[in-house]
Amino acid sequence: MILNIIRQEVKMASQSTGIQQLLKAEKTAADKVAEARKRKNRRLKQAKEEAQAEIDNYKAQREKQYKRYEQSVLGSRGDMETKIDINTKQKIEEISAGVKKNKEQAIKELLDLVLEIKPLVHKNLVPKV
Repeated sequence: MILNIIRQEVKMASQSTGIQQLLKAEKTAADKVAEARKRKNRRLKQAKEEAQAEIDNYKAQREKQYKRYEQSVLGSRGDMETKIDINTKQKIEEISAGVKKNKEQAIKELLDLVLEIKPLVHKNLVPKV
């Protein structure tokens, strides 16, 4: 009987040690999993940063290429603005010269139309007999 009690106590002590070892192993495994997740997140973040850097580099390269093409085909914007300004000034000068040239004649014709009244019978008027 005493022997059985001692065996049970030894068995319980070994089970307690086994439980502690299992808990320790579980904690170690949880730590390793957490560390692996951290490494994975760091790698993902690094991959995103590298991808964004590549995208920015490619975008800058394409932008430069487009600017060169635009420059070769259309010329610079400053040149276009200058041409438009010159063309606009020329047209304004032409219109102003036309106004000066025809101003007196236009005023005379308007005054003649307003001041010279010629009474006429309307063509739809049917004379009453």
